[in-house]
Amino acid sequence: MVEYLSQFNLIWLGIAASTCAGLATGIGSLPVFFTKNISRKLLDALLGAAAGVMLAATSFSLIVPAIEKGGGGIPGATIALIGILCGGFFIDFVDKFFPDTNLLTNAVNGKELNGNGYKRNFLFNLDMSPAMRKIWLFVIAITIHNFPEGLAVGVGFGDGDIANGISLAIGIGLQNLPEGLAVALPLLREKYSKFRAFLVALATGLVEPIGGLIGVGLVQIAKPILPFALAFAAGAMLFVISNEIIPETQNHEGSSKLATHALLIGFVVMMFLDNTLG
Repeated sequence: MVEYLSQFNLIWLGIAASTCAGLATGIGSLPVFFTKNISRKLLDALLGAAAGVMLAATSFSLIVPAIEKGGGGIPGATIALIGILCGGFFIDFVDKFFPDTNLLTNAVNGKELNGNGYKRNFLFNLDMSPAMRKIWLFVIAITIHNFPEGLAVGVGFGDGDIANGISLAIGIGLQNLPEGLAVALPLLREKYSKFRAFLVALATGLVEPIGGLIGVGLVQIAKPILPFALAFAAGAMLFVISNEIIPETQNHEGSSKLATHALLIGFVVMMFLDNTLG
């Protein structure tokens, strides 16, 4: 497959792969057509597996190549170190302008909120009920947080390493499945039609092709930045995994071990896929 894809333009491959990864949010929301009652324990397990998948993809498809392409040894490790920190601090800065995503709270709980369940800031002053406001702030936050995922896929294709880009796209797509479900469930609970809830979940992932285009385009224009770009994308992903996904899976008593086991399974499955594809 890699040999077949090598005949296509890398920029288009990066856009196509990041689009497919983004579309996985829509695929992940498909269960809402059959039920709106998904247990917290199941969602814990799905998110735990997603965290494991993304940790493996970040390690083997971003950090390791960043060190190798940076020259290996001290020079490569230094570039990776700087890039990871820059990517993490960048997402931390962006995150200050958006609400906490609270994946499980939004997806499982159906209680009205008193307005204190999210960060208040000047960017968001939506005229709607507290519950709907929190849901839409959550949707916006998920959309914004999908950007570095698309960036990672684009950067993965940046130097012509199609196998690495495909591996990243698969990993991010798998990680997007439970996120799509977490977006659609609260909308369904607030009387949105199943189709509208599906469309909103699908739309949250469509920011990823934008990140993919920027990632692959930047690296194509200035290939020397590839090691830093890979590490920057890794840092951004590590921040999202550590700040958003893993804490959510550990908040509910009785399912934290299940989520940890799912993380281990997700990690080894993605590790196997990554090295097999590579």
